[in-house]
Amino acid sequence: MDRFPVIMGEVLFDCFGEDCVLGGAPFNVAWHLQGFGLSPRFVSRIGRDALGEEVLARMRDWGLDTRWVETDDAHPTGRVSVVLENGQPSYDILSAQAYDYILPPDALGACDDSLFYHGSLAARSEVSRATLVGLRAAFAGRVFMDVNLRDPWWSPDTLWPLAGDVAWLKLNEDEAARLVEDGDAARLARERRVSRVILTRGAEGADVYDGQACLHRVTPPPVDRLVDAVGAGDAFSAVVLLGLIEGWEWPALLRRAAGFAARVCGWRGALSDDRAIYREMLSEWRGRTNG
Repeated sequence: MDRFPVIMGEVLFDCFGEDCVLGGAPFNVAWHLQGFGLSPRFVSRIGRDALGEEVLARMRDWGLDTRWVETDDAHPTGRVSVVLENGQPSYDILSAQAYDYILPPDALGACDDSLFYHGSLAARSEVSRATLVGLRAAFAGRVFMDVNLRDPWWSPDTLWPLAGDVAWLKLNEDEAARLVEDGDAARLARERRVSRVILTRGAEGADVYDGQACLHRVTPPPVDRLVDAVGAGDAFSAVVLLGLIEGWEWPALLRRAAGFAARVCGWRGALSDDRAIYREMLSEWRGRTNG
């Protein structure tokens, strides 16, 4: 696969009271991939407002291509109210945000050998969902869906048509328990015709399943200093995507993804603009054969 993955979905601000930090699962993934040296094509929509201008400015400063970020005159840039309990976030997600109205992008470029990543939140609206379905058609066999069940913004009727027939489906164990009896990830892979289900288990690690059994399991390193877990799952997803594009073996891929997710728990919010962090991680990984 090429080094120009297409990432579609929400960009928004996670607001801890009056303190708002840039985020949104797909945006976080695109940000990390850019940090690791890829050139993601990020497809989203912002409002014509101060927060939207901040999104574009931060993207340009980081080197992210802004060509596929649309501007909406009628709807605001996304916002989410985040409440932390023991470092774990809960979310109050506002409705009718700009990312609910993503239109088909112009001049996306060649996608014959690209990976396509999307979450599930942007699919809550008919407009963005239609764009998502249309885009997915160009990526047969190379779709990665990251499940983010945020009540009340999902339903089986909108989730299942997207969650089936994908190459990779990632979700956490709580989400798996809501979607399949006993949280059986192998059954989920089998019944939904998913090549690999990636199940994250918080501090316990992560597993990879096919339709029969668990194929790989990893335990993450300890978090040295927990600030918050906002964006840890997105950091994990970004390194999984990087590993798929780079052709890493699953055991090393999972260990690296879990290690980066633990690193993210040590700072406030989902993102860092410290490029040295990404260089250090890449240097560490390239210095090892299997770790």
